[in-house]
Amino acid sequence: MKIILLSDSHHSLDERIFPHLEKCDEIWHAGDIGNLEVTDKLKTFAPIRAVWGNIDDHKAREEFRKTTYFKCQKLKVMMTHIGGYPGRYEKGIKEILEDKQPDLFISGHSHILKVMHDKKLDILHMNPGAIGNYGWHKVKTILAFTVDGKEIKDLRVIEFPRNRN
Repeated sequence: MKIILLSDSHHSLDERIFPHLEKCDEIWHAGDIGNLEVTDKLKTFAPIRAVWGNIDDHKAREEFRKTTYFKCQKLKVMMTHIGGYPGRYEKGIKEILEDKQPDLFISGHSHILKVMHDKKLDILHMNPGAIGNYGWHKVKTILAFTVDGKEIKDLRVIEFPRNRN
């Protein structure tokens, strides 16, 4: 199962990601969508799993959840927008992770790409950075990987120079 993971589109989609979307089985969006035109466009490439973020309006909050839990093949996934990362989880997140015991925890919000293993909880954490035009990031990033049973394989960081608007 080929996955594209992105976050923080903030109302816009960079067309440079489209060739990558054409090759995936699912698209996962970790919040701050901006408007549903973004997710509607993503759905033309592949099925989407998404959560709403702090900038998202009532329409996004009606269509998506704040936090979602799902299985991709045998991999248990938890995704939320504001979640922090190992050693610096947002309030209440560590307890949820301990309870739900996902294999993969995904969050966005920081605009900082991170992939790191939480050794204490034995969970892989991913934050794909930001793909939108809003924010302080200098490079736009997404993650591409393959889920094979319970394993994550062929993880790639895909970067795009940021065009200042």
